[in-house]
Amino acid sequence: MHMPTLTTRRTDLDWLRVLSILMVFVFHASHFFDTMDWHVKNARQYAYLVAWVFLFGSWGMPLVFVIAAASTYYALGTRGALTFLKERALRLLIPVAVAAFTHAAFQVYLDRLSHGRFAGSFWAFYPHYFEGVYSSSSASGNFAYHGVHLWFLLVLFIFSALFLPLLTWLRGARGQRVYAALGDALAVPGVVYLLALPIISAMLLPEDGSLLLGRFAGWNLLGFTQFLLYGFVIATHAGTRQRIERGRWTAMTAGLLTAGGMAALLLRVIAAPDGIMFWLIDVLYALTGWLWVLAILGFGSRHLTRTTPWLRYANEAVMPFYVLHQTVLLAVGYVVVGWPIPDLLKFLVIAVISFGLIMLAYEYLIRRVNLLRFLFGMRPLARAAQAQAMRGAA
Repeated sequence: MHMPTLTTRRTDLDWLRVLSILMVFVFHASHFFDTMDWHVKNARQYAYLVAWVFLFGSWGMPLVFVIAAASTYYALGTRGALTFLKERALRLLIPVAVAAFTHAAFQVYLDRLSHGRFAGSFWAFYPHYFEGVYSSSSASGNFAYHGVHLWFLLVLFIFSALFLPLLTWLRGARGQRVYAALGDALAVPGVVYLLALPIISAMLLPEDGSLLLGRFAGWNLLGFTQFLLYGFVIATHAGTRQRIERGRWTAMTAGLLTAGGMAALLLRVIAAPDGIMFWLIDVLYALTGWLWVLAILGFGSRHLTRTTPWLRYANEAVMPFYVLHQTVLLAVGYVVVGWPIPDLLKFLVIAVISFGLIMLAYEYLIRRVNLLRFLFGMRPLARAAQAQAMRGAA
């Protein structure tokens, strides 16, 4: 059995890529108002929003990793391994490097300013930005070599390089047989749910502050590795994809139940911290994440089948939107959280203004200028297309 090749674009994955990044934007816009630590916080915070943080955290970035894995699989079907790795380096590492020396520094500045660890202008802070390495769990350093929220791009490149030999092998004769066997096994009813067990095991490993077991967006890198490896098969193998689609309601129902249980435990832990409760929350967190990823993939495969001009536009805008979104949100939010207006209105103002600023920057600057496209991880326009775009902006 031959591995499928990309003959037509997977519209469902395009939709899910765009929608997942929009959800990341909403998630970060709401982060000003929950009780968890962040770069900039509203004066009044709401404990019940922690349940939303845990719910989205359980499936948000895992879904992005699964989609990235499927995209990696399809990309390798149309180009060689070295060409693929070169393209990944340009599209993922350049935006991180640019951010590390520019707008990531502004995020760290707002963080230090809002937490009372610095007073003065951004330009007065910038020389101090290179003192030590920035970490969200420590105030001892400032330099965000990973671009703060762009750690995902850095991790994705590292994972792409590490798993490139495996993926290249999977496209060989023996690899095709293994791929087909794995996909056929996962297409058996109920088997795909068993993949939650390694994810749960990864989440239960003690957090030790190391790169592998430290927490990023609620997960350790070992947990994200599971989602990436699974994504190579579950989002591309036709039989597994059909099984996930047929089981979408089962996965969603089970995911709602585990999410409800997790929320109930969170409320109890907030009232009275308990070690066993934290352990159970980790189990439900991992299980909820896997169930929601399966449900979302299933509903996407079933319903997100039509492409539109808006989708084509949004799919190209995803990378620069993701790169810019947190910096713009923090800049707008730093001002708005101090306004004497209701908190719900603050959230709406922050989200609407930030979204508008990002899209204006994308439409009238980034997408029309090849240098900016390069710096934000986009492919260059042909000269004729670039000239037409610039005329449209004039």
